[in-house]
This record gives sequence, structure tokens and C-alpha cells, in this order.
Amino acid sequence: MKVLIISGSPHAKGNTAIAINEMVKIFAAEGVETEIVQVGNKAVRGCVACGQCQTKGKCIFNDVVNETAPLFAEADGLVIASPVYYASANGTIISFLDRLFFSTQFDKTMKVGASVVISRRGGSSSTFDELNKFFTMNQMPVASSQYWNMAYGLNPGEVEQDLEGLQTMRTLARNMTFLMKSIALGKEKFGLPEKETWIATHFIR
Repeated sequence: MKVLIISGSPHAKGNTAIAINEMVKIFAAEGVETEIVQVGNKAVRGCVACGQCQTKGKCIFNDVVNETAPLFAEADGLVIASPVYYASANGTIISFLDRLFFSTQFDKTMKVGASVVISRRGGSSSTFDELNKFFTMNQMPVASSQYWNMAYGLNPGEVEQDLEGLQTMRTLARNMTFLMKSIALGKEKFGLPEKETWIATHFIR
């Protein structure tokens, strides 16, 4: 089992990293391999809707998005973690995710997704919903925990004082591991669900 963890924090050792590492410890104990990609401290431009990825098989901007795509393809699960800025995820990680999900052509069905958000006080729920949308439109089951996947802290290290938040991260990692292993067994016995040809419609027709 492999889990790819994408961090949208610009601080490699900040509160988001503390929450992520709480999950990593559980994944390691469960025999799940993890890889962390830090994107919040990189210059990542947004999608320009050129559509060239549909023919080239990768994003026209050759940066961390294309570097991460093979890791995503190999992973059984994806964790997206972000601090909260103005009741939204970090702008860099949204630009990254827009391009990563749109430019990758491989089937993401039944890869398990989990979003993690860190805030000082408010905006966690809207950010959590925002990140989960990347999973739910790609047929990726969303892992849950004992509470919404959030932890609280402003200054570096403060998340360590949020004992419920850290427990939520540990429970999330255990539940995600169980779900990935269960899906692997299900795929082996039953295969993936039948797919219909996509019917694309617009509001004007």
C-alpha cells in the first residue's frame, strides 16, 4: 500500500506538517508506505485551460505537477493537507490540484482520498468541503475520521496542543488504511465497478 501526501503549507515544519506526521506514524505502523510532496512553498501557476494535456498526456507547464503525476498514479491513497486562508485552501495547492487532476489521464477510481485542514479558528469546514470535491468527481472514496479532518493552531507547534485534532489524524490514518486494504481485496475478487460512457452535457443544451 502506498499513500501520497500533498502539503499545501509554505512551512515544511509547521502545524500542517505536525498533523501529517501524526498520520505518517500510523501508516508506518500499518505497513503503508508514504511519500510527502511539499507544494505550498513552490511557485505553481494555475491552469490556463489550453487543453494541451489532453493530447500530450501531461501539463504543458513542466513543474512539480508533472513530477508528482507518476506518484499519484502509483498510489493507493491520496492525502491533501492545507492551512486555511480566508476560509479556503492555500492558493498554491488549489492551482496544483486543478492541474494535477485535469492533466492526468489515468483512472483514479477507488483510490482513497482524505483531506486535512489546519486553521487558527474558522474556515475549516469550507476548506474541507473544497478539497473533498477533487475526490468525489473522480470516483475516489473519501476516508473519514471521528470528526471532520481538522486541527487547530496558529503559531508553529500549536497543533501539538490540540489533542483531539491529533487523535482525529491518527483515526483517519487507520480508517484510510482499512479502506485501502478492503478495496484491494474487493478489486481482486470483484474487479472495479462497471463504467458507463460519460455523458457530458451543458446547461444550454
